[in-house]
Amino acid sequence: MADALQSLLIDLFKQLASTTVQLSKEEIKLLVGVDEEVQKLQDNLGFIKAMMDDAEERHAVKQRTEKLWLEQLQDKYYEMDDVLDTWSTERIKAEIAKEEGKAADITTPAVVKKKVCSFIPSPSCCFNLPLRHDLGHKIKTLNGKLDEIFNDRGKYGIDFNRQPEVVERPRTTAFVDEADIIGRDNYREELLSNLLGVGSSKERKPHVISLVGMGGLGKTTLAQIAYNHSEVKAHFDKRMWVCVSDPFDQCKVAKAIIESLEGHSPNATELQSLLDKLYSLIEGKRFFLILDDVWTEDFTKWESFRNALKCGAEGSRILVTTRKTNVANMMESSLIINMGVLSSNDCWLIIKKIAFSDDYGEQCRDLEDLGKQLANKCKGLPLAAKILGGYIRGKISKKELERVLHDDLWKLEDIENGLLGPFFLSYYELSSSEKQCFLFCAVFPKDYEFNKFELIINWMAQGYINSKENMEMEVKAEHCFENLAMHSFFQDFKKDDNDGKIVRCKMHDIVHDFAESMSKDVCFKINYSGDKVKKDFKRARHLSLLVEKTFPEFIYEAKNLRFLNLKFISSLIVQPKLFDHLTYLRTLHLKDESILELPNEVEKLRHLRLVKLSCKKMKELPESICNLCNLQSLDVSKSEKLEKLPQGIGKLINLRHLLFADFGDIKIKSFPNGIGRLNCLKTLVYFPVGEGEEICKLGELEHLNHIEGKLKIVGLSNVVDFGAIENTLKKKNHLRDLGLSFNTYEEMKKKEEETEEERRRKMEKDVAILNALEPPPRLESLHIECYKGTTNPNWMMSKLNYLKTLSLSYCRNLEQLPPLGKLPLLEELTIRSVPKIRKVGDEFLGIDIEEEELSESSKNNNNKDIIIFPNLKSLQFDGLDKWKEWSGMGGTIEEEEKDNSANAFVTSNTPKIKIMPLLHSLTIWSCYSLKSLPDYLLRNTPFLQELRIAGCPILKQRCERGRGDYWPNISHIPNIKINFWYVQRDGQLADSIDSEEEDDEEANIDSDYDLESFFALAGGANSDSDDDSDKEAHEAANAEDSDEDDSSISTFTTARLDVANAGGGSQHEDQDGESEIENSDGTKDSGAMGTGPAGCSVPGIVVKEDATKIFTENIQTSGAL
Repeated sequence: MADALQSLLIDLFKQLASTTVQLSKEEIKLLVGVDEEVQKLQDNLGFIKAMMDDAEERHAVKQRTEKLWLEQLQDKYYEMDDVLDTWSTERIKAEIAKEEGKAADITTPAVVKKKVCSFIPSPSCCFNLPLRHDLGHKIKTLNGKLDEIFNDRGKYGIDFNRQPEVVERPRTTAFVDEADIIGRDNYREELLSNLLGVGSSKERKPHVISLVGMGGLGKTTLAQIAYNHSEVKAHFDKRMWVCVSDPFDQCKVAKAIIESLEGHSPNATELQSLLDKLYSLIEGKRFFLILDDVWTEDFTKWESFRNALKCGAEGSRILVTTRKTNVANMMESSLIINMGVLSSNDCWLIIKKIAFSDDYGEQCRDLEDLGKQLANKCKGLPLAAKILGGYIRGKISKKELERVLHDDLWKLEDIENGLLGPFFLSYYELSSSEKQCFLFCAVFPKDYEFNKFELIINWMAQGYINSKENMEMEVKAEHCFENLAMHSFFQDFKKDDNDGKIVRCKMHDIVHDFAESMSKDVCFKINYSGDKVKKDFKRARHLSLLVEKTFPEFIYEAKNLRFLNLKFISSLIVQPKLFDHLTYLRTLHLKDESILELPNEVEKLRHLRLVKLSCKKMKELPESICNLCNLQSLDVSKSEKLEKLPQGIGKLINLRHLLFADFGDIKIKSFPNGIGRLNCLKTLVYFPVGEGEEICKLGELEHLNHIEGKLKIVGLSNVVDFGAIENTLKKKNHLRDLGLSFNTYEEMKKKEEETEEERRRKMEKDVAILNALEPPPRLESLHIECYKGTTNPNWMMSKLNYLKTLSLSYCRNLEQLPPLGKLPLLEELTIRSVPKIRKVGDEFLGIDIEEEELSESSKNNNNKDIIIFPNLKSLQFDGLDKWKEWSGMGGTIEEEEKDNSANAFVTSNTPKIKIMPLLHSLTIWSCYSLKSLPDYLLRNTPFLQELRIAGCPILKQRCERGRGDYWPNISHIPNIKINFWYVQRDGQLADSIDSEEEDDEEANIDSDYDLESFFALAGGANSDSDDDSDKEAHEAANAEDSDEDDSSISTFTTARLDVANAGGGSQHEDQDGESEIENSDGTKDSGAMGTGPAGCSVPGIVVKEDATKIFTENIQTSGAL
């Protein structure tokens, strides 16, 4: 372990040396005033680097005395780093003050960016002489201390020529790789047979099964396999999954069980109330509860749960995973399954899968004997095999494998029964920054789900990521994350649906133990309830502190903290004097629902790089936070009540990430002037265009060309100067997802009278604004909403060749859809609440089908097929009230058939035309006048897997199973939903629907269920909407349009419907809170009701008065339809 500390110190001093090189000799001389001290500082750093590099190669530091010597070096490193950072901070502040004097024009911030963004202030900027003298004195003192430490190394027995002493590790137990279960079939079959037993009145209640073994043996994986097994799902009425961990918090566990049942956390805080609630939810039900990772052996904590859980039906099961046999005995387990080790052959299979690709098939066979010897080294441990496989990936020569096989690193000191040896091997393979980033993860609790971006900005804040020319810090940090994942330090990955990159992950318990063991002197996690804490915090750098009652005084001793995660349970305030003591903080995270304000003293934390405020009642930030000139990330995404940003935010010229809550929760209506000076800004997901002179204008976005990822601009109708916004977006080459909203939802709800002239001016204004906002060329997602113009923007077709997703929402005056058929990469298209669309025809496809033009097209394309919407996979129309006709390329199916080809329009002089050949899902909601579907969709859509129709009475009748005239043309589609009930599922007729009996069935209207947003007549909202404001926007858009559209009904009413009775079954929620239907035959359809417009799930429908009649008639005439 001392080796690891020594390795970490090497990395730290490398970073410090790099920083010193950047500071020119002249600048140091200006700061210190003594040439000799400058040279001595550089010489010392160079000597330390050479010495540590040699030590790292030899792993030469083993004894406790040697470790103490290295700790002294580490402490001095932090002191030197803090001094130099103080110098850099004062230089930056001086630059800002200098620019403030002449930068009244916020549109010329280039000088500030050049001098400050790189953290290398210009030597022409001088701060006050007393501060220079103070810093110079500190550096001189530090140099003296380093001399003493160097001279003392002999006294501590430091000998870098000595070979390391090693300790033989005892045999360890095993655990399983979650991604590829090997050697666990017997355990799985034994567990499933006991779970699926019928049960009897004689068996012990509750019936507990325990999986026992050390951390990492695969207990959780085996439990997950059982939990998600199809027979288990069908066997139990209720399934619940709770990760218990340590400590065993009774209220927290009870809340988690209830949340698993109901989909939301209960409001009750008393244990008895929670247990009463739990009792009522499972009484008489056959349930399956998994309690994962139980540590407590205290029977009194379990007893209250045991009594509450006795009320389940016969056959109920509780599955416990634990490392302790005593826990299984305490819980009176009816069956204990002790997890054993894997065979060496199974370990070899894991290594081979990870280390050798298919390209190395022959070479793999040649190295199999060596590989099996390596597998023996794993001692039956799957995680060790996985890490070793990652380590030797790319080292697949006989020489490399022999080196690994005989490496003494396998004989490190005994840590958790020798399990951690393989981690050391992979740990030493990491780069300097990767080691620091990995050890930082120890400050988070076990079983924590890491957000990759959260880790990245924290690593940056701690100084672990050094930027290089041509490589952003964030990019380098992501590479670091990916390498840690490849070395199996992370697991349980969740990936982005678009690019497949990891966005969330967890860390295995044993890996977390390893990280904790390596950082135990500097990293602390404390739950403080008022008792005395017996720890030495003088060397503490990272602290995660949960405060239950009184504010802890011991925190004032931790003067060297660089990371503080402070969470209050009770109503406490942040003590201003806290910021007088913790002046070296780089990261501050405050979490408390009762905190109303952040003390002005926060400005004393001048080294801060990351501030995260999870304070639900906080409405504003202090102006003093704008003096934190080193701040890289400001995260207020969990402060939903925040109403404004501080006026001086433009001074945060090193800010890279400004993080807000989801769009629907943001209360900030405008930004202050100065946003345009934040030239380093990369994350800005939200930009409001407000009204007034003292607020930020849209033109300030022009200079923020580093913004990447997602951006939503709201309130575009407030733009005044069209000319000033022409270059606002087009140069933002890293922007991928753009939202353009012309009205805030509050403005849409205004019912002020408008003259015809006012309406005309607004329409023309919106057209001019949208035309001016030409997006960047590589945009992948575009969302336009509340646009009042009548025409589509000029750039819609010519500038969007990389577009994959497009949505047009609440565009009340748009009379024709843009010609989108030739967008080459478009995959998802949503048209929502565009009430003036009456016809969708050939213009939507983007080509003219005049024969002579097609003939010309044929010549130009060498008679190749013309493909319209070549990559479209998902198409949704929602809330097109006046839409009656959908035709194109042959018209509707009623028209004369022009060709027998399913997806083509062909004459002797025209090429073959294919339309939407890859379409997978088609949704049509709330299009009440639509009478027909186009020929090209009905004839044959080979990839179409899902058809959803709701609130379309004419189409509904034509698509009725067995009776509608469209049924022969759509029956090949595997999944068909009409009014949110399956007619056909996975190619089979839905079990709950009987065409012979549905004529006599009636839909029961019952007051037990509120029907929220089932479908809305003036255009429903998208079921996949990212925010809850879609429903509000829809209602407001409908209110705006009610005077113009006689067919729109403006009066809403709440209807009630017993959905379960209509479907012939009962409803309950699964562990994720998603609705399920239990059919009369006992089977379940987890998606039987699906979601409707505005993301609503049944039960819960808001319909207009006329819609109530239409909907109930539809159900009455077709049973479950």
